[in-house]
Amino acid sequence: MSSGERLVFVGGLHRSGTTPLAHALAQHPEVSGLTGTGVPHDEGQHLQTVYPKAKVYAGSGHFAHAPQAHLTEASPLATEENAQRLLEAWKPYWDLERPLLLEKSPPNLIMGRFLQALFPGSALIVVVRHPVVVALSNKKWRRLASRNVRRYSSVGSLVGHWIRAHEILLEDAPHLQRLHLVRYEDLVDRPEEELARIQELLGLSTPIPTGTLADSHSERYEQRWEAMASPLRLGAAQRRLISRRFGQAIADFGYDVDDLHHRGDWPDTLPLVGA
Repeated sequence: MSSGERLVFVGGLHRSGTTPLAHALAQHPEVSGLTGTGVPHDEGQHLQTVYPKAKVYAGSGHFAHAPQAHLTEASPLATEENAQRLLEAWKPYWDLERPLLLEKSPPNLIMGRFLQALFPGSALIVVVRHPVVVALSNKKWRRLASRNVRRYSSVGSLVGHWIRAHEILLEDAPHLQRLHLVRYEDLVDRPEEELARIQELLGLSTPIPTGTLADSHSERYEQRWEAMASPLRLGAAQRRLISRRFGQAIADFGYDVDDLHHRGDWPDTLPLVGA
């Protein structure tokens, strides 16, 4: 196994379920996640100085709108020297005796081509969650996490960011050799089945533990979205705007703007999903 093939990257927008998936993978005896880092959620982006962190581009709900955040093999940062710098930054927090080494950061969603160029043979696992749920969750999370009113975002702008981030993913997909997508909703509804697919992708000899995966906790956001359908409720205008502006784009990714439980097919432009 080459050094690149040892690396597993997990990405997905904030509040999409990347952390519980990364924890599940790190429980496997053949996988080491970053631990004891002292940085938020043990994300590798916070430990390195090769590429800008998401917060440089205004953080969750915004970073995918910055063209500079979309790194590919054409980036001047895609050098062998920078590959070594990243490894040196992450190595102190991995158990190097384990065959596979895991790094999880939300911006990996739009950095797959860059990471593949630095580490040929590496795998990228992206977690996708309903854009409305992600938007509502992010709005609450950002409000609680910051007192800076400039960081506040409307639900509509957060859905728009979800669309842009996943448009970039669709553009990148044909260039990625080991891309695997998993819906958060599927992961929590049938964890054994979804983790078995990841086990096969990574060549793990035993099943991935499911103990870190809990229920989706999406009910509160589904109830809030339903309440926003009333023209007399706060947020009704936002719901109408989202339905009108983003309804088709949401449907193109297999979700439904009205029925948050609906899950259809992945876009045809993602031929490598699960490969």
